[in-house]
Amino acid sequence: MMHKFLRSIGFSALQNDRETEFYLDRAIHEKYRTAFVAGESGRVVEQYQLPVAPSMGITVVGHRDMDGAFVRDYYFPYMHSYEGTRTEEAGIERHTERETYAGIMEDFSSGITLIFYLCNSLEAGQLKKMGVKIQPKRAFLTGMATEGKVLLPIEKQEEDEEHFKQRKREQKRLFDAARAGDEDAIETLTETDMNLMSEINRRIEEEDLYTLVESSFMPTGVECDQYAILGEIISLRVKSNVYTHENVLDLKVQCNDAIFHVCMNEKDLLGVPAIGRRFKGNVWMQGEMEFLEENK
Repeated sequence: MMHKFLRSIGFSALQNDRETEFYLDRAIHEKYRTAFVAGESGRVVEQYQLPVAPSMGITVVGHRDMDGAFVRDYYFPYMHSYEGTRTEEAGIERHTERETYAGIMEDFSSGITLIFYLCNSLEAGQLKKMGVKIQPKRAFLTGMATEGKVLLPIEKQEEDEEHFKQRKREQKRLFDAARAGDEDAIETLTETDMNLMSEINRRIEEEDLYTLVESSFMPTGVECDQYAILGEIISLRVKSNVYTHENVLDLKVQCNDAIFHVCMNEKDLLGVPAIGRRFKGNVWMQGEMEFLEENK
């Protein structure tokens, strides 16, 4: 089945799997091999990547059959980020259907447990087979969107920004204490949530929802690595797919305290993006993890 997020990296005109095959075959024939590891039952697993624009492209993973022909197992569009998020409470979990992994960050800045598709699953799997204890050190996160819209920013004053930062620091302290079992912290957080809900119910009668909610990051749908986000655009680049010449947007977005890149086809965005404006849309979260290797 054709991957739905191929359009995010500039392949909006692809109609079926047959048209997709051209690009998947090209990745293998162009010899853009990025990984070569021993898989199950002595089988060798190969990974190829076809760059289509700066920091983005298609990853193809497969193995060789008895005759030496390459057999594709799966593929996915990728986007690299070079801005890492340090993490202390993180791990990986293997997917059921194939030997790929989900990255899990318990200490994600948005206050939720973040689950994302791990793009360097082959590296993680190889370390596990070698008996190496995997300790994630940093995560390089990106999101792919197939639609979205631009919202105007909320008017803020300097003192509002400082007050917000102070409140976030206090909230993180309370979250950490509550996670450790502190009853007073749990009670304080519960009371804060109730007061916030009361204020929202009062203000929503006269104000628009998006003047009350500056940013948000919430799981959406049945896929555990997909999220509905609302965040401020803090930088943007327009990239061109070298094969289709479609423009792809690379938006650096801040959601609460979390900062990551979102890529999407320019034609799928409603509104004109600009620094300071906000992006609202659903994203498929993916990323790579940098590991500290410790022998068991």
